[in-house]
Amino acid sequence: MANENYTVNKIDSFIITGFDHLQNQKLLGFLILITYMLILIGNSINLCIILTDRHLHKPMYILICNLAVVDIMFSSTCSTTMISVLLAEIKTVSYYSCISRMYLYHVGDFTECMALTLMAIDRLLAIRLPLRYHSIVTNLRTFLLIFLTWVISFTALAILTSVADNLPYCQPVIRYVFCEYASMVRAACVNAEPYFAPSTILSIWVLGGQFPFIMCTYGVLAYSVTKLSNNASRKQMINTCLSHLIVLLSFYAPKLVSYLLTRIGVVLALTERNALLIIASLIPPLINPTVYCTRTKEIRKRIVGAFFHKKIVPH
Repeated sequence: MANENYTVNKIDSFIITGFDHLQNQKLLGFLILITYMLILIGNSINLCIILTDRHLHKPMYILICNLAVVDIMFSSTCSTTMISVLLAEIKTVSYYSCISRMYLYHVGDFTECMALTLMAIDRLLAIRLPLRYHSIVTNLRTFLLIFLTWVISFTALAILTSVADNLPYCQPVIRYVFCEYASMVRAACVNAEPYFAPSTILSIWVLGGQFPFIMCTYGVLAYSVTKLSNNASRKQMINTCLSHLIVLLSFYAPKLVSYLLTRIGVVLALTERNALLIIASLIPPLINPTVYCTRTKEIRKRIVGAFFHKKIVPH
């Protein structure tokens, strides 16, 4: 039961205490800062190359642009808080700043799940229906699907945020490393368990719905690749699918580890929970642009051309 003597209005700010027990806070702060800068640089390069080259204005590259935008938003909402706490030693976050960062963080997280689903569907259609692909997957339809994923994310997470916003907070302390739903629920003076139902539903949708669906699409793709007689085409498809799989696993692996450990009854210490949270928040946005810069032929060629002033002749 919530303590009726306290209301949300009693709390003007939160204190982030998730790093208090660490001895090398500055070192961790610099590592997070460097990682965040690399995320911004890598995703910005992808965006600039695709947006400025009209030959890359195609569905697959539009989806890569969408993923880059999501990664920048997703990483910024948590990185700025952690850098502020660790390097600037500013542990206080205003209530409305915390609730808005929580909202945008989870919007980014959920939108990235759906962005990866769209990319898996795009590759499935490209390989299974190569002759009809360009008539089915157009730029307009791609933009409409991306817009729909953002609308779903903003709507679904608005419900989750309203739950956190209406909780009574009697202690302005967040024991985690930045503002996210679980940390805010545990900071409230209520029994936290019932309030995890909305986030559990979203987790089931992501881990029990979208992830198996994506893996099924890659199972179909793997089967399709084995049927190809042309070695060059087979190699190209394997390379394309491998890039997507690396991105997919970097995003889902930390979530699956955390979920499975919790389900089998392993009690994670606060430090372990925070470590998984940081990995899940920073590693995928760091890996995504690296994979697409190095493994996507057209983007790689344009990066080389930009640095060595070589003229790129489009196919």
